[in-house]
Amino acid sequence: MNLVRAAAVVGSNTMLSRVLGFVRDVAMANVLGAGVVSDAFFVAFKLANFLRRLFAEGAFNAAFVPMVSRALETNGPADARRFAGEALAGLALVLVLVVIAAELFMPELVGVLAGGYGPDDPRLPLAVELSHITFPYILLISLAALLGGMLNAVGRFGAAAFAPVLLNLVLIAALLASPWLPVGPAHALAWGVAIAGVAQLAFLTRAAARAEMLPTLTRPRWNPRIRRLALLVLPGALGAGVAQVNMLVDLWFASHLPPGAQSYLFYADRLNQLPLGVVGIAVGTALLPVLSREVAAGDALQARGTLNRAIRLALLLTLPATAALVLIAQPIVVGLFERGAFDAAASRATAATVQAFAVGLPAYVLVKVMAPAFFAREDTRTPVLVAAVALVANIALILVFIDALAHVGIALATALANWLNVVLLAVLLARAGWFRPDRALAAHLARALAATLVMAAVLVGVDRLAMDWPALVRLGALVGAGGAAFAVAALAFGAVPGELRRLVARRAPG
Repeated sequence: MNLVRAAAVVGSNTMLSRVLGFVRDVAMANVLGAGVVSDAFFVAFKLANFLRRLFAEGAFNAAFVPMVSRALETNGPADARRFAGEALAGLALVLVLVVIAAELFMPELVGVLAGGYGPDDPRLPLAVELSHITFPYILLISLAALLGGMLNAVGRFGAAAFAPVLLNLVLIAALLASPWLPVGPAHALAWGVAIAGVAQLAFLTRAAARAEMLPTLTRPRWNPRIRRLALLVLPGALGAGVAQVNMLVDLWFASHLPPGAQSYLFYADRLNQLPLGVVGIAVGTALLPVLSREVAAGDALQARGTLNRAIRLALLLTLPATAALVLIAQPIVVGLFERGAFDAAASRATAATVQAFAVGLPAYVLVKVMAPAFFAREDTRTPVLVAAVALVANIALILVFIDALAHVGIALATALANWLNVVLLAVLLARAGWFRPDRALAAHLARALAATLVMAAVLVGVDRLAMDWPALVRLGALVGAGGAAFAVAALAFGAVPGELRRLVARRAPG
């Protein structure tokens, strides 16, 4: 299983999803703007997405993929399907109970998550109403994620990586159709979230069946393997989802700020999610089954080498993204969002938040890369302890920054807390002998930094030249010039890993 090729498959599909996500976000900014309605919808959307990322992309898959990989390695596909069927039954039972409880106590749940909404705040009843519609998405997408985990374990990454594209397509369709619907655009989007869950589950069910990896649903059983899975999932719910827990903390603090703060954080996070998804999630998703098989085979040296290669690949693509988001946040936000209900004041507030989040972008990505080194060894306890420290640090830093910097202080605190998270993970991996930075890692990091500095100089120069150009033309010039400058400099300095060069050469025409 080639790590670079697998990451390229996941990354290309994630890039498509993120591009469509930007189309969706631009349309949402145009229709909803940044105010009462948008804040209420983003609370409902964040609630469903938080639990999706925590259970579907985080804790559950962090525990499930190594276990199903071990079953494949030792007993073959039949045993892996049997284990997956037992896991599917248990997950479905738990999530049905969670959805029922949440629907019954939704006002209380939203009241906790958006603690700054007073009883007379118009955002509160609207957020509750929209959350009733979006919340069942967690059941559908978590079952879909289990099927995606089965496919990832056998090296078929494309279908699971493509599934988020369906969510964006459905939400774009909901926005386009909203003028002709009897409900407003926020309600249309909420129903779109629920419909997208059905579409994603159906798509991955078909993909798993075609790969002959579709588990057979059975009645829930509390056997040793499911007990082991539960013991790994419960602590991993915090460890694997630390970034999402931090975003939930951000949501609560932002609810105490004036209307619009939650929207600024949402749009800024979406911009940071592009490199995080394309690089961090892609590399982390591809890395987990590879490491799991190497660990199961007892090849510690190979596992350490694989982790070093993953870090090199992640930083090569993350460093230029970080520099770009810090240097040209304003033209990015203006070009993408400033139209319709999204005005210049919203652009300035969002751009400052983007810069604050971007400070922590390399840390966000490295957490996605380093956490699988623990999960592959079925150690979810260590990341949860590290996550607890990072969460406490996040809250403390928000309390320090929020009075002076408002929503920007929330973003900066989250970025710094994630740096603490990744430093602690790296130290603990090194102490356990699972991570030893090699010379190739240091050399590639230096070359990637040099290429990033060249790109940064080009961005500053082009931005000054294009200051008075139309917003989209200015943005296009910056992206084109910056991307070309980094590509040329990275190749000239030898920053591109050999695996990636060979993959590109194989895909080049002729």
